[in-house]
Order: sequence, then structure tokens, then C-alpha cells
Amino acid sequence: MNLLITGGAGFIGSNFVLFMLSKYPSYRITNLDKLTYAGNLENLKGAEGNARYTFVRADTCDKPAVGAVIRDHSIDAIVNIAAESHVDRSIMGAAEFVQTNIGGTNVLLDLAREHKIKRFLQVSTDEVYGSLGSEGKFTEQTPLHPNSPYAASKASADLMALAYHHTHGIPVVITRCSNNYGPFQFPEKLIPLMIVNALADKPLPVYGDGMNVRDWLEVRDHCSALDVALHKGAPGEVYNIGGSNEKRNIDVVRQVLRQLEKPETLISFVKDRLGHDRRYAIDSARIQNDLGWKPSVTFEEGLARTIQWYRDNRAWWERIVSGEYKEYYQRLYAQR
Repeated sequence: MNLLITGGAGFIGSNFVLFMLSKYPSYRITNLDKLTYAGNLENLKGAEGNARYTFVRADTCDKPAVGAVIRDHSIDAIVNIAAESHVDRSIMGAAEFVQTNIGGTNVLLDLAREHKIKRFLQVSTDEVYGSLGSEGKFTEQTPLHPNSPYAASKASADLMALAYHHTHGIPVVITRCSNNYGPFQFPEKLIPLMIVNALADKPLPVYGDGMNVRDWLEVRDHCSALDVALHKGAPGEVYNIGGSNEKRNIDVVRQVLRQLEKPETLISFVKDRLGHDRRYAIDSARIQNDLGWKPSVTFEEGLARTIQWYRDNRAWWERIVSGEYKEYYQRLYAQR
């Protein structure tokens, strides 16, 4: 299979690229990434020199460029992971989220129709469902009720993908995952931010009262679920992916501090995020029952491994904090 992965230099994308290269020795992987602030080619050092891997710097909104990649690499399937994904940034300004998450997906769907792509996996988020009360879980039948510009842009992209399936017969499968964590996550998200701040003995900013609840999914479990959905998912269907690890934010922060043997006095409660959803929880029964996937990593095990990774890769996140990671592309590709 010739597989196009968009957003493959980001957190989930880079983990998925490495996962697929390792699992499928006959697959050829083309990674298309715009390299925004969260795209980091250092994440993909493990793929460098692999004859089955190609990186292309391009914007998913650039139809001629993406079309050329699909044609030149004889792409059979597309996994669309490319997205602006940080809620806080969408609150400050939504234009880039509309452009990339909706416009970019539309370009990819048009090209999938033109080139008769065999599979189109749209990678989405549980945030499209909105917020839960103290009980219940999101199922695939939960009505969409996005509460942030980011979530609204992802819900719009999902609906566009389903419309292309219904109208044009594009073999679309949609996945909606809970909060990911693990190696290579840009340190603006909760867990890596808490880890790097704690390692540097800096304050750990916690929104509001810290009682917001999220379901946590280790990124490599997410990759295995995407693999299953890509190969076995029914066209036109949605599959929720969760780790069955509901945790309050404050408890996650305290667990990070305990594992790093740092004092809780580092916790600093800050003004809550605008429109902050109180609780997310995913029901993954469908993908488990229909496709045979289930999470394999407990939160305690996954968090310990993640903390150790950030300890062992201090130079990686220090380059991100300083901005030096952006120079890697120039060193590697500027003369090509």
C-alpha cells in the first residue's frame, strides 16, 4: 500500500508514521506536513534513510501541491491527521483552524474523489461532542455539540467527510479519540507542560479548580486503533477511541509531581479557559466489539513511560522551548 499521512511531523502523526513503517514492511509512507509551530521533523529521525519513507513539505490547502503528491506517489489511502489542535489558540483566533481543519480536509476529499482513493481515514476528536455531566459517556450516536472554535472546526470536517461519502461514495472512516499523551507531544498540552515545568522547577499552571475530567489515551494505543480503523473500518462509519482512563486534571498534575518527586507547592491555579468543557468520557465499545481493538496501556504505566521519555530526551524539549527545533528542517532539507 502507498499511504499518505498528513500532519505526520506532529505528535500523533509522527508516532503513527513510525508505527506503520515498523508494522508493515511492504508499505510506502509519504508524510505531508506544513511544518507549523507544532511540526517537528526531529520526531522522525527513526524514519530517516528508510527507502519506504518520503517527507513532503506542503499545506493540505494547496490543492495542486497535494494532488501532485498523490499522483507522483501513486497514493492508495489517506490518513488525515493534519490539524490545528490547541483549544487555547483557537480561542485567541479561529481563522487558521477554519482554513486548515475544514478547508484542508475539503481539498483532500476532492482529491480523494478525483484520484479514486481506496480508503480515507479522518482522524477527529471527542471534543466534537461537547461536555458531559458527572455521568455517562460519549457514543458514536451522541449529537455533535462543539464548544470551542477548535472543536467546531473538527466537527465541520467530520460532517464534510461524511457528506462526501454519502454524495460521492468516498470510502471515509472517521475516528474520534480522547486526550492523547506520550512521546513527542509539543509542550503546550497538559501532561508535557506539567512534566517540563516540573523538571525545570517552574510553576505548573492549572486552569480553574483543576476538576475538569478527561479520558487519557496513550498515543501508541491510538496508533494501533487507527491502524485497525484504516484496514477494517466500515466506510461511512464513526469509531470512538478511548483509553478508559478518566482522570481529573489536578490528579494528573499531582501524579506527575509525585513521580518526579517534586512538591505540590509548584501548582499554580490560574484563570479558567473560556468555555472550558467540564468532562469528557469515551465509550469505545464499538471499535472493540466490531474491529477487535482495545487499549493495552494503563494510565499509570503510560504516564511513567512518558515522564521517563521526557527525562531521557531533555534536549528535544529544550530545543522546542527555545525555538531551536525550527532550524532542523533547514539543516536537513534546505539544500534539497
